[in-house]
Amino acid sequence: MSLVVVQENGQGRYQQTVIAGEHRLIADEPVSVGGADAGPAPIEFVMAGLGACTSMTLRMYAERKALPLTRVTVELTHQKMEVDGVIRDRILRTIALEGELTPEQRARMLEIAGRCPTARVLSQPLLLDCQLAE
Repeated sequence: MSLVVVQENGQGRYQQTVIAGEHRLIADEPVSVGGADAGPAPIEFVMAGLGACTSMTLRMYAERKALPLTRVTVELTHQKMEVDGVIRDRILRTIALEGELTPEQRARMLEIAGRCPTARVLSQPLLLDCQLAE
């Protein structure tokens, strides 16, 4: 089980301290919605986690298969779109693979990207519970 603690830090209207293990991060909203833009917005943290997981998964696969992958870059965008009359969130991952990879290896890497653990969590129905602390 992973534990992340998020709490207001009093440094801005929406600014939060994010504590993940030994790591301290700042989250905030952009100025356009009343924040100070002191850190990534919550959806940017979600996208960062997905991008990092995608890149790490591809690196692990390339190492196991001894593929000539020299660098992975994952760009992510988020947008709202209408699907069958319902507004849905869409995250698009654009993956740049550097190295002397064959077309077949590149296609396989794209398949593997879809199997990263964070992609699996986000692409399946998720049990999202909420409770008040006592």
